[in-house]
Amino acid sequence: MKHATFLLFLFTLSIFSQEPIEATLVKKTLLDVEHLVSVNNFGTTCYINNNVLYKNHNNKTLNYNNLQLGNIESANTFNPLKINIFYKDFNTLIILDNRLSEIFKTDFNAINDYKNVSHVSTGHDNTVWVFNQDIQNLELFDYKQKTSRAQTQPVQSQVLDLKSNFNYCWLLTKNQLYTYNYFGSLIKKLDNKGYTAIAADGENLILKKDNNLLYLNKNDEQPAHIILPNIIINQFFVINETLYIYTHKTLYEFQLKIK
Repeated sequence: MKHATFLLFLFTLSIFSQEPIEATLVKKTLLDVEHLVSVNNFGTTCYINNNVLYKNHNNKTLNYNNLQLGNIESANTFNPLKINIFYKDFNTLIILDNRLSEIFKTDFNAINDYKNVSHVSTGHDNTVWVFNQDIQNLELFDYKQKTSRAQTQPVQSQVLDLKSNFNYCWLLTKNQLYTYNYFGSLIKKLDNKGYTAIAADGENLILKKDNNLLYLNKNDEQPAHIILPNIIINQFFVINETLYIYTHKTLYEFQLKIK
C-alpha cells in the first residue's frame, strides 16, 4: 500500500510540476538609476531619474519631463515609436515618439467617457490597455479617437500588474492571472499562487514570487522555477529568452535554457 502511494505521488508530481529552467549569466553591468524602464538587445536603456524619463543609446541620451503632471506612475517602451507615460496623479496619458517628443496627450478627466485609470500598457495600432478602477475592468483605448474599442468583464480583486504586447494582454490580480486577446476576449485564467509581478516574452510569461522567478509557457498551467544566483530582484525583463534582472546598481543578463 505504501509503495502504491509513493508511485501515485511521483506520478502526480510529474504531471503538476515543471522541470526547472537553467539561467546562464552572460554579463553584468554597473547601472545606477532610480527606476529602470526597459533594456533591449540593441543597447538601448530607458530609465527614470528625478521624475524624468531618459533614453540612452550608444552613449547618446534623450530625455522627457512634464513635471506639472506630477510623478510618473509608469512608462512603457514596448512600441519604441509610441512610448506611453502615465501620470496617475493627473489621470493623464502621454504618447512619445522614438525621439521622446510628445505626439499625443489624453486627459482621462476631460474626455466624454471619464475613466479613473490605475494601470496602462501598450496595445496594437493607436491603442493602450487601461484599467478603469471605478468599474474594475480593462479597456482597449484608442488615444487618437478618444474611445474604447473593447472592454472586459469586471474583475473581483486588487490589480497588481498589467503587461501586454500587440496580440495579448495579461492582468495580474491578487487572486487571478487573466490572459486576453486584442479583441478583449478572455482566453485563459489561472489562480494567483503568490505572484506579485509579471513580464511578457512573446506569448509566454515570467512570474515573480517572493524573490524568485518562474517561467510560464503559453501552453502550460504550471510554471517552472528559474534557477538563479542569490540576488535581489528589483526589476526584471525578458526578450527572446534573454532575462534581464536589475538589482541595486547592477544589471544582470542571463540566457535561459528553455527546452
